[in-house]
Amino acid sequence: MNARDLLPGFADPVHDSQATFRMLLGALSEPGTILAMPVAVSGPDPLGAGAAAALLTLADADTPVWHDVDDEASARRVIGYLSFHCGCGFVDAPTAATFALVTHAQDLQLAGFAQGSMAYPDRATLLLVQVASLTGGPQRLLSGPGIRWQQALHVAGLPADFDQQWRANGAGFPTGVDLVFCCGDRIVGLPRTTRIDAPSVAAENDPCMSQ
Repeated sequence: MNARDLLPGFADPVHDSQATFRMLLGALSEPGTILAMPVAVSGPDPLGAGAAAALLTLADADTPVWHDVDDEASARRVIGYLSFHCGCGFVDAPTAATFALVTHAQDLQLAGFAQGSMAYPDRATLLLVQVASLTGGPQRLLSGPGIRWQQALHVAGLPADFDQQWRANGAGFPTGVDLVFCCGDRIVGLPRTTRIDAPSVAAENDPCMSQ
């Protein structure tokens, strides 16, 4: 890829990456909360603004990236963009990736990525999952660290068995993957410590219901 054909990255790499990193930490420390990326950036299709900013911030020469972009021309553009701006390498096996760009959320299989280990849980893959909407999907009720009582999640386009996959992901804690859902420049964090509760169970346990 010719450098003149590359889309720009951060205008101020140091400060922009710092601001974006704080936003990513905020998303993972407040699961289910929709946040806006602080810096506007436009990656090549199908790399959306939120995932592009996250990868510009996180990825480097020591953090291999996996992607599921199946169109060859689009994949070349995404690889060229991230390689140029981040210096990161790419791997074919999801289990070898530090970060994963998921553009086909409906095909997501959490168990296929690096889960970390009991000694090194931080070696699990962080998944940046691009979705069609953060507000138009079925309601899922979240609980766990970072959530005072409950937080509703309405991500659209996930596989039908996502809730079962997520329960399995959390069952091996401290191992398991963390997710950041991305839609445009908006993001939502879902760390492995978060539970997805059935609405009926959550309602029965809600202290507000007994007031």
